[in-house]
Amino acid sequence: MLPSIKSILLATDLSDNATEAFKHAVMLSRTDNAKIYLLHVIGEVDTSVRTYVAAVMGEGNLAQLETVHEETARENIRKVIDDFTQKELADNPEDFKRIAGIEIEHGRPEAKIVETADKLDVDLIVMATHSKGAIEHTFLGSVTEKVLRITKRPVYVIPLPD
Repeated sequence: MLPSIKSILLATDLSDNATEAFKHAVMLSRTDNAKIYLLHVIGEVDTSVRTYVAAVMGEGNLAQLETVHEETARENIRKVIDDFTQKELADNPEDFKRIAGIEIEHGRPEAKIVETADKLDVDLIVMATHSKGAIEHTFLGSVTEKVLRITKRPVYVIPLPD
């Protein structure tokens, strides 16, 4: 029996190129009437920067500032994603009901993508990748490559222009 796709996790960085990944996720969802979960991960601040800011502000003040900032960021990101989906699905409003949820996480993107995919038990992860030069690729890798290495779920990768 061929596998069916009942749920998709679209990991997005909210860049202009994210539109292409979103379009692919919607197209894939039409085949089996799959649900789409959108995920944006707010990256962690570098440890050395965090230590310095905590020393200047005080650990308690930094924690309070981070909490307020994260809530504000979550609200803004939800609005951006909601506006984006409304715009992209204006011609096909029936596709809007496929959006099952918007997830916003904080942490290392590759870890949060896999963790969220597991939590939601999705059948497919959809994400875009940017082409990078050999040096960046060798030393940094990409979030997409890291996800491919650690997940056991299928990943649909959309290559994007430079």
